[in-house]
Amino acid sequence: MLNRREAISRLLADRGDMLVVAGLGQSCFDCFAAGDDPRNFYLWGAMGGAVPAGLGIALAQPERRVLVVTGDGDALMSAGAFATVGAEAPENLAICILDNERYGETGGQVTHTARGADLAAMAAAGGVGKARTVRTEAELADAIGALRSGAGPLVAVVKVAPESEPGALPPQDGPHLKRRFRTAALGVEDK
Repeated sequence: MLNRREAISRLLADRGDMLVVAGLGQSCFDCFAAGDDPRNFYLWGAMGGAVPAGLGIALAQPERRVLVVTGDGDALMSAGAFATVGAEAPENLAICILDNERYGETGGQVTHTARGADLAAMAAAGGVGKARTVRTEAELADAIGALRSGAGPLVAVVKVAPESEPGALPPQDGPHLKRRFRTAALGVEDK
């Protein structure tokens, strides 16, 4: 299995003006560890909210690349959002699901992906025509290119090792995160 922190570090290197929505837990920590950036919107305590939030931002900012980085637990909680992503079909939306087959924030219980649930197949069934599972370094390199610049919507489910990485906590002040993200996305200060 791939190392989640290394995969996200590679994905976010030289990201251009891409906006990033980071799902709760390890996804937030991994994005922060790759380099805090005002274009990162860290979701704290919003399990199941990453894909819907990223979809909304992609629709509101069609000229900007929007990347959702989230975990399998978050994606499973909002699996119905794949149907909306498929129906809306924003070309600027990419979704990277870090699948360690665990609920990392609640004690490491196995998720349904450890028992056969296939998030890429769920996304495809929802109408996301470009959905795949990534298991090898070669597949990861190809997926990174697609996530950065491929026509969306697209989903890459990256199978990662279940071990947690050292803590790297982004800011937890919700209003501050919203203001700085809004300023970065729109180029205007939010008061």
